[in-house]
Amino acid sequence: MSSRRLDVPLRDRLIVALDVPNMIDARNIVAALGDTVSFYKIGLQQVFGGGLGLIDEFFRLGKKVFLDAKLADIAATVGNATANIARTGAEFLTVTGDAPIVRAAVAARSQAHARKPLILAVTVLTSIDQNDLTDMGFTMPLADLVEYRARKAKEAGADGVIASGFEAARLRALLGPDFRIVTPGIRSADSPKDDQKRVMTAGEAIRAGADHVVVGRDILRSDKPADKARAILDDIAAAL
Repeated sequence: MSSRRLDVPLRDRLIVALDVPNMIDARNIVAALGDTVSFYKIGLQQVFGGGLGLIDEFFRLGKKVFLDAKLADIAATVGNATANIARTGAEFLTVTGDAPIVRAAVAARSQAHARKPLILAVTVLTSIDQNDLTDMGFTMPLADLVEYRARKAKEAGADGVIASGFEAARLRALLGPDFRIVTPGIRSADSPKDDQKRVMTAGEAIRAGADHVVVGRDILRSDKPADKARAILDDIAAAL
């Protein structure tokens, strides 16, 4: 794999997933992490718990926001939603990896004369393995499906993809150093996998080619979340 990679500040390579029940818990996590963490993911749990209101609040604190909305609808609806999201200043936005959806999101951002959000296409969730794909009716090997969806997403104009660390090296070689790879399903070596199936440590994912790693439970469950975040950042720094 090429040693070239996007020039991203170390702190921005770690994205903490605010997968907590409500806005109060989210604020408490951000306060506990302080200056250690600069980038947060707001997912569906927070979106439907009032979490969109946190975006401006986090910006005032100097934080970046990844809106993990996984938009999936007809192109016009996705475009309209993306135009509204562009006004929030969110850094990243996820859409499903279907080409018409990606194209609609990219076009809407352009029409809004916005540089953000970067459009990230979901390939295959890290909670899914080959057996799950077979149950869904897919016959293609999982890694091949991830590669196919990533390639189609790039052709449609996506800025990057969401993919596990197990596919990161293959995607980096295929898609080049400037295509952003964001890897969820990150666990410390001694942590349980929970509902994830294709997991890696942060350092392993970065070495494989990921630009950013998304960490939730390892930090959220820690008695000392800032210390845990610093340890993950140290792992990332060593991998770089």
